[in-house]
Amino acid sequence: MTTKIRPVALIRVSGGPRYAAAMAVDAVGTGLLRPFLLIYGVTVPGLSAPATGAAMTAGVLVGLGCMPAVGRWLDRGARSTVVAASMLVRALGVATLLATPTGQVWPFVAAAVLFSAGNQAWPAAHAALVATLAVGRERDAALAASRSLRNAALGIGALLATACLAGGSEALRAMAVGTGVAYLVAAGLAWSVHLRAPAAAAVPTAEGAPRMGALLAANVIYAFCLNVPEIAVPLVLTAYLHASPVWSAVVFVANTVLVVALQVPVTVALARVSRRVALAAGGVVLTLSYLGFLAASSLGPGWAAPAIAAVSVVCTIGEIIYAGSATALVIAVAPARLVGRAIARFELSTGVGLAVSPAAITALAPLGSGALWGSLAGATLLSAGAVAGQGKRGLD
Repeated sequence: MTTKIRPVALIRVSGGPRYAAAMAVDAVGTGLLRPFLLIYGVTVPGLSAPATGAAMTAGVLVGLGCMPAVGRWLDRGARSTVVAASMLVRALGVATLLATPTGQVWPFVAAAVLFSAGNQAWPAAHAALVATLAVGRERDAALAASRSLRNAALGIGALLATACLAGGSEALRAMAVGTGVAYLVAAGLAWSVHLRAPAAAAVPTAEGAPRMGALLAANVIYAFCLNVPEIAVPLVLTAYLHASPVWSAVVFVANTVLVVALQVPVTVALARVSRRVALAAGGVVLTLSYLGFLAASSLGPGWAAPAIAAVSVVCTIGEIIYAGSATALVIAVAPARLVGRAIARFELSTGVGLAVSPAAITALAPLGSGALWGSLAGATLLSAGAVAGQGKRGLD
C-alpha cells in the first residue's frame, strides 16, 4: 500500500533544513564545473583533449580506491563528518585545479583524483546519514527526495555555467572559484548538523559487508543508464545521425526535469512491491528503452531524432526506478553495523560502471546501432534476471 509522506517529514528525515541547504549548495557548485571539466583542462591549462580525457579517467579510477576506507569510517559511526569531508576534498581539488600551471598534466590529474574521491564518497555518506534518521519506506522516499533536490540544483549550476562559457578562460576560472566557495559553504553546513550513528550501529567488527556479489555485478551494468542521456544519445544523434545538437539538449533537459518531478512519487508508488522486484523491473524498462533506441535509430532522416528523444523518456523512467530501489535495497538487507561498508561497496560498483561506460559506449557506437543498443539491452536484461533470482537467496 502506498505511503503518503509529507514534505516537512521528508526534510526532517533527510537531515533537516541546514543539511538540505548543504546538498543544494554542493550540487549547484558541482553543476558549475563537473560537466565542463574537460573544457577547463583544454582551455585554461592548455592541455590536449586526449591528455585531459585520460587524466579525468585516471582520476576516476584512482578516486574509487577511497571507498573501502569510507565504508569503514561510516561503520565507526561517522555521518555528517564524512559528508562534510567529501565536500572539503572537492574544495581542495578546485584549489589544485586553479593552481595547475599551463601545460602541466599531473596537477590536473591530482585535481581529478580529489574530485573523484569526493564525488564517490558523497553518495555513500549521504545514504548512511539518511539511514540513520529514517527507516523503511520513509527512508526510501527521503533518498528519492534528496536525488530530486540534487538534480534540480545540478541543473541550475549547469545552466549558470553554460551562460558563462562564452567568457573564455577567465569565465572558466571564475566558475571554478564559485565551485570551490560552494563546496566550502556546503561543508560548513553539513558539518554543523553534527550527526553520528547510534552506538549499536557503530560497533567495530572484523566481518565483511553482506554477500551481494550478484547485485553488485548487476549494478555495474545498470549504472550505464546514467550515462545514456549524457554520452550515448548525444553521440548517436550528432556523430551518426547528424542531427541538430538541440536534440541532445532536449534529451538532457527532459531527463533532469523528469527526475526532479517523478523520483519521489514513483519511489513512493513502488512501495507496493519489494525493492528487489522494483529493481528488476527497472532493468526490464531500461532494456525496452534500449531496444526502442535501436528501432528509432533505423528511422529515416527527420524521424530518428524526435523518436530517440521520445524513447529517452522511457529510459529516464527506468533510471528513476533503478535509483529509487537500488540503494534502498542495499540498506534494507545490510546489518546495521555494516551498512557503511555495504553502501560503499555498492557505490564502488556504481563508480566502476560510470568509469567503464564511456569507453564501452564509444567503442560500440562505431560498430552500428545493433552493437551499441543490442549489447546494452542484452547485458541489462541479464542483470535484471540476476537481481530477480536473488529473491531465492533472501535479498529482498
